[in-house]
Amino acid sequence: MPRKSLNGSVRRPSSRVFLRAPAPSDRDEFISLMVTSRSFHRPWATAPTDDERFAAYLADSRRSDFEAMLVCRRTDLAILGFFNLSQIVRRSLQSAYLGYAVGKPFAGQGYMREAIDQVLRYAFGDLRLHRIEANIQPGNLASIALARGAGFCREGFSPRYLKIAGRWRDHERWAILADDWRARQLNLRLESVSSA
Repeated sequence: MPRKSLNGSVRRPSSRVFLRAPAPSDRDEFISLMVTSRSFHRPWATAPTDDERFAAYLADSRRSDFEAMLVCRRTDLAILGFFNLSQIVRRSLQSAYLGYAVGKPFAGQGYMREAIDQVLRYAFGDLRLHRIEANIQPGNLASIALARGAGFCREGFSPRYLKIAGRWRDHERWAILADDWRARQLNLRLESVSSA
């Protein structure tokens, strides 16, 4: 199946944010945001905080099994955070892993909630994926709330699953299927119509 690309951006008129692919010109703004947010992200995630890691991130974004998406604010085009779909597997699996982080100055303002809806629309629509999995540390309550709020269901627990900041860390497995996402979207539309 041919790969769809995040050309330009994914925009929803009612949203304060849009998604777009990273570019070399984003280096300074992105690195500055991630350096500012390093203690905020610890121990949940690691993000590119120097030129070498940002270059590797850009290289990853060009791979056929990886989609990098910057979350940008409509009013000033500022980079607020990012989402990644990684290890995209095609054929009979049609799945990917979802990773994400928001910059500390923009946390708790609902930007990532708006953006995850666009990510899922892109993943299940344009990319035609069947399943998205997010592995989240049990203590990362904000990330769990984001996944749960978008319709992800907890599927299990993986002890010492992923090495972050030099330590193997436990993770909960959260996932959403395309059919469940579509049913959820339909229910939200019906609720919106019935309350109007």
